[in-house]
Amino acid sequence: MTQANDLRGSDRQFKRSSVRSKKLILSVVCALAFAFAGHAQARYAVVDTKYILDKMPDYKDAQKRLDQTSMQWQKEIDDRQSALDKMYKDFEAEQVMLSDTLKKKREDQLFNKEKEVRDLQRKRFGFEGDLFKLRQDLVKPIQDKVYNAIQQLAVNRMYDFILDKSEGITVIFADPKLDKSEDVLKLLGIK
Repeated sequence: MTQANDLRGSDRQFKRSSVRSKKLILSVVCALAFAFAGHAQARYAVVDTKYILDKMPDYKDAQKRLDQTSMQWQKEIDDRQSALDKMYKDFEAEQVMLSDTLKKKREDQLFNKEKEVRDLQRKRFGFEGDLFKLRQDLVKPIQDKVYNAIQQLAVNRMYDFILDKSEGITVIFADPKLDKSEDVLKLLGIK
């Protein structure tokens, strides 16, 4: 029985020393974390990519071309929709006088014409449609240029991160001296 008590006692002593060791390690880790956090302050800046892009002549030209092309395509779709609407009105007016065969033929024509208009609209303005592809061709290289300038600014000035306050990320307050948009414009050679 004394041997069993001795084993339990040594077991308790081992557990106490293990707990003390864990507490000591946790205390040291916490102290180091707080010390490191105090000395290692993150360097950051804020930019407004929309502001930067709006100042770039290349971007303005690309946006103008996109708008013009979009208006042309929309006019093309509107014209086809007007022709379709006229076909529907004519069909409504003539439908009483048409035989069942002619009526079916005209309904098929209307259905096909309506499908053509929807397909054209999807082709021009749909997900990954012509407008999307044109935007990729015209705007993406400019956006890449801005991104590379921001990345260069971050590396040169040793920023830990840069926030974009234009869209997507909400910045409740940003000290104006942190806004480095003008510096990015200078790197791009734009005044």
